[in-house]
Amino acid sequence: MEIFKPLVTLLAIVNPVGVVPFFIHFTASFSPAQRRRTIGVSAFTAGAVIALSALCGLRIIEFFGISLASFQVGGGCLLLISSLAMLNAQPAEGRKEDVSEGTSKVDAGASIAVVPLAIPLLTGPATISTMVIYAEKTRQWWELAVLVGYGVVVGAVTWVVFMASGRIAKALGSTGINIMTRLMGLILAAVAVELLADGLTKLFPILGARNLG
Repeated sequence: MEIFKPLVTLLAIVNPVGVVPFFIHFTASFSPAQRRRTIGVSAFTAGAVIALSALCGLRIIEFFGISLASFQVGGGCLLLISSLAMLNAQPAEGRKEDVSEGTSKVDAGASIAVVPLAIPLLTGPATISTMVIYAEKTRQWWELAVLVGYGVVVGAVTWVVFMASGRIAKALGSTGINIMTRLMGLILAAVAVELLADGLTKLFPILGARNLG
């Protein structure tokens, strides 16, 4: 049915299963309680971004005076930095064991849950633009409500997938995780370059011109 098309599209774009390796990497040093909190915050944030994108769309970005292209460039830079750490199989957040470890890890967990897990790994420019397109096609209030509900569904799916990440980690072991981390870091670097290239081309159209003369 046509009404389920946005949900299928969202699940394909968000792809929480594909983000599991990054979640394992970012939360490697967390306690079970901190990991559960990170899962809850990231799932809630992903669902909230989708819902707000359906309701407000690009108005949120325009309110801050930035374009979707600028959002892509910023997200690409963030992903590129994270990918460099992953290629060295290092944690994304520096481990400072000598400075109030409890507080710093709680803050780091909340930070990682929102950026980069929820934004831009789970929900980025593609998710926002997709929701804007579908929201513009709605004619009834209940159709817009369905799109908002799909944000809740995606958040729930993300929570379930991330909760199962521990079993995946046990199955792979530390060596397997290190190998997977480096491979995913390479993929993430490629994604970052694509985001940067697309965003920069939109900001500076001359960069995409094939024939300058």
